[in-house]
Amino acid sequence: MIPLAIQEYIGQHSSPVHPVLDEIYRQTHLRHLYPRMLSGPLQAKLLDLICKMHHPKTILEVGTFTAYATIAMALATEADARLITIEANEELEDTILENLQKAEVTHKVSLKIGQALEVVPTINTTFDLIFLDADKLNYPAYYEMLVNKLALGGILLTDNVLWDGKVADPSITDVETNAIRSFNRQAAADQSVEQIILPIRDGLSLIRKKN
Repeated sequence: MIPLAIQEYIGQHSSPVHPVLDEIYRQTHLRHLYPRMLSGPLQAKLLDLICKMHHPKTILEVGTFTAYATIAMALATEADARLITIEANEELEDTILENLQKAEVTHKVSLKIGQALEVVPTINTTFDLIFLDADKLNYPAYYEMLVNKLALGGILLTDNVLWDGKVADPSITDVETNAIRSFNRQAAADQSVEQIILPIRDGLSLIRKKN
């Protein structure tokens, strides 16, 4: 993984995120267990720039947590863009809605509470951008389902694909690491997409559905 000093240097020389994201970042660390699940400023800025370059009108997010990445994307999209975000943990619903209201993006974002493997098939939409940051065990199942929901030229971004470097160590064979390895192999073997793994934070896979 990238040394901490280099990460800090990158942060110091990258454009800042929106101030509301700084507040949500702080509150998540104060109020919630496992705040490391948060995407973080560097990833939020990348999502921001991808939205500004790609101009997605339809976005799907699998794994909302406290809506940090949700808001980063919603703030970076045009007024007529729409974002559906799916969160499995119903206890997070109030926090998510509070943060969406705080960021003034409730008109763009539709929150669905439930299991993504059950919710996504009920959505009759193709998406210009999908961001996957959910339970790692289901990454292989998510892959085909989400690629099929991409519009031609659409982008699937997936977090945690390096998993603290465990994916590159053959001596590590726990179920989550193996699931992420399977996801990465699926993407690499899929002739309908082109993809790259970026060593940002815990690894970010950028997959584009070919025209």
